[in-house]
Amino acid sequence: MSSDRLMRIHGPEFRAMADRVLRVTELTSRLNVLPFEDEAGRAELLERILGRPLPASCTIYPPFYTDHGLRLDLAERVFVNQNCTFLDYAGIRLGERVMVGPRVTFVTVGHPVDPGERRRYLTGAPIDVAENVWIGAGATILPGVSIGRDAVVAAGAVVADDVPPASLVTGAKAAVRRSW
Repeated sequence: MSSDRLMRIHGPEFRAMADRVLRVTELTSRLNVLPFEDEAGRAELLERILGRPLPASCTIYPPFYTDHGLRLDLAERVFVNQNCTFLDYAGIRLGERVMVGPRVTFVTVGHPVDPGERRRYLTGAPIDVAENVWIGAGATILPGVSIGRDAVVAAGAVVADDVPPASLVTGAKAAVRRSW
């Protein structure tokens, strides 16, 4: 799904996605109640969630949430802290040595703003996080965002625009953009 394309809710692509979401929700529910020391059990469930083995140097602390899993690409030496959410249907890539703080949320899908289309369609765009990025606790990364190498996203930031390499972004500012 791309940002300029709508997916019709209740169409065939949506039904396939919804079926996958149910399967992955069951798998993440099991993952999140395993004893922490059950590394083999975590690795097996993460492989089923992601559709491939997790890189050996990648660390994910539960609880961990994803809605699709198959479009979540985690590179070597990625660290994901507790209670993070990856809504990855449109694709999320985390480059090598990315550090993700607790309660970070990545969202690749949404709904049109138009009230008449909101319940009929999904929109989406991938998220790309380059190497050696640090994303602070409670940050939210929105659809279509690219974060450049060595950047830092401050705790609590809401990232709706691309982040240049080697820069710090901060803040969560809601502002009226348009009315209808």
